Amino acid sequence: MSEENKNLNTISEDTANADSNAVAETADKKEDTKAKKNKKNKSEKGRFKKFMKSRKAKHGTVAMAITALVIVMVIIVNIIVGLLVNRFPDLELDLTSNKSFALQDDTIDYVSHLDKDVTVNILMAKESFESQGTYFVQAQKMLNKMASKSDGKMKIKYVDLTSNPSFTSDYPNVDWQSSSANNIVLVESGKQYKVLTLTDCFEYDEKTYNYYGSYSFTGTKIEQAVVTAILNVTTDDKVVVDMIKGNNEQDSSSLKTLLENNAYQVNEVSLATGDFDSNAKIAIMYAPSVDLDEKIVEKLSTWLSNDGKYGRSLIYVPTADMGEMPNLDDFLKEWGMSIDRGYVFETDESTLVSASSPYAFTVSYGDYYKDNLKNSKIPVVVSESHAVNITDENTAHALLKTSDKAGVLPIDADKNWDYKDAVSGNGENVAAEGVMTNEDKNSSRVIIFGSYVMFSDTIMKYNSFNNSAYFMNVINTIADKEDVGITIESKSIDNTELGITDVATQNTMLVVFVIIIPIAILVAGFVFWLRRRNR
Repeated sequence: MSEENKNLNTISEDTANADSNAVAETADKKEDTKAKKNKKNKSEKGRFKKFMKSRKAKHGTVAMAITALVIVMVIIVNIIVGLLVNRFPDLELDLTSNKSFALQDDTIDYVSHLDKDVTVNILMAKESFESQGTYFVQAQKMLNKMASKSDGKMKIKYVDLTSNPSFTSDYPNVDWQSSSANNIVLVESGKQYKVLTLTDCFEYDEKTYNYYGSYSFTGTKIEQAVVTAILNVTTDDKVVVDMIKGNNEQDSSSLKTLLENNAYQVNEVSLATGDFDSNAKIAIMYAPSVDLDEKIVEKLSTWLSNDGKYGRSLIYVPTADMGEMPNLDDFLKEWGMSIDRGYVFETDESTLVSASSPYAFTVSYGDYYKDNLKNSKIPVVVSESHAVNITDENTAHALLKTSDKAGVLPIDADKNWDYKDAVSGNGENVAAEGVMTNEDKNSSRVIIFGSYVMFSDTIMKYNSFNNSAYFMNVINTIADKEDVGITIESKSIDNTELGITDVATQNTMLVVFVIIIPIAILVAGFVFWLRRRNR
């Protein structure tokens, strides 16, 4: 073998040895790395096992378990409470300042004494009704509470007229075609039913509606609307009231609506061309502008006499700017009363509605038609009232009276007139009643209210005045009805603050939530921190 070949073999062997060493070295490194990893894993497992056995891990695990358990319990409780509130609406608490979601006492008392089955049909799908806004949700909750209080007598149903158009055919006396009807609720009992429109059930901003043509709701009246509808459909024999027309009367729609809402049947009659309804027990002559002719006066007297059986009542309300009415004056004189053409004014500032006008003021109740008022502390207010004078005390008596600081501004007062001279110190009557009774103790009566403004819609809608309640108390009494008029306030949910107004409760809550609870949380946190730090 040549020298050159020997060298090549040597180089080849050296290279092979080097590669072998490198492979061995790499294998060793891998073994070392694997060993280190195993050692590290064993070390980490050891530390993990040690940590899991430590007090800190035990406390952490317990804390996590407790947290998870609390979350699960909160979810379960929330579901259960939701189901219970849906089943029993009275469990829901109302903390709004004006009890926006709570029923009024009148409503609870009425629905809890229902003796007939009533169905309240909401004329849209439940989801659609709820999606209309917060006032609809509020209305829904109140209806559910009413049903809950009725002991099963009142039921709520949702009727989607889109998918169930045949529903309307069972109620032919309802306007289903007019686009302005906006029927939203139909209340029925037996064969009687009454439909309620959107504006019957909700208050809205009229300016916004007139300008944009869309509703901006400001409150719900559904409680009052449904209660009065129930009263209508559960009353079989409605008392008939005739509204006398034909002498240029003022608008009496507010009184008509009030009477119909309280289950009276209201007719309009013209005594010049017709006669009273044969079943009418009450007649109203609201602010005629011209005198009655002799034939009409004769019809009034004949109707009130009722062939000597009596038992009928006439309510007369003069207009503010009444002129001379000799025939009407003679008629009222027979019933022991007369009307002063002047205007009653008040100088007692505590009775004035506004300091800018002495002609709008509150009055005091007499001894009649007061006992059945739900709250006789709420006053009746009059404006532009005439004085009703008693000419025969054996026949007539006062119903509503001013303070002793009131007087009458004569219709013909000149510039030298002094109001002080008109204050007699005895007060003025703004409402009075004349009564005639037969041997059988049956009575007919004529009642005069000196102010037609006191029965305007503007005044009667105020819950701070008792005008509508007092009028219905008079009507119900002379109609021999046991129940009194139902007056339910509208509800707004714009005010979301808690209903806590007394200072003592406010101060207590301030101390508890602003001082005691924050300090307790800080102390508890500091104690836990110290305990962990010292472990």
